Amino acid sequence: MNAGKLALVAHDACKEKMVEWAGRHGDRLKKVTIIATGTTGGRISENFPDLDVVRLKSGPLGGDQQIGAMIAEGNLDGLIFFVDPLSPMPHDVDVKALTRLAIVYDLPMACSPSTADAVLDYLLDPPA
Repeated sequence: MNAGKLALVAHDACKEKMVEWAGRHGDRLKKVTIIATGTTGGRISENFPDLDVVRLKSGPLGGDQQIGAMIAEGNLDGLIFFVDPLSPMPHDVDVKALTRLAIVYDLPMACSPSTADAVLDYLLDPPA
């Protein structure tokens, strides 16, 4: 059973946190198709080869825009975007664009491990 498509994106300083989160939820993530930006998807695939991971381009090279297009087209069921809040963000525009699209299209979105847990719970056991 596939519970949908979940996008995973992580800034450089948060990639390890994303890998750790995916590891904690490995069995549950087998129920979704993971759509990930390049490096994040590579790290997850490397560590968890049994997960269904579709890798897009690296975020700064267009991966964020690919995720945005999927949101606008209704092709995602959730977005987990681990943003590094303590570093200057040269890609701040991309963060704002994905956040804006997630809000406009009412897509469940998480920016931290605890809210990512909640989004995953929602996807795997949606309200009636």
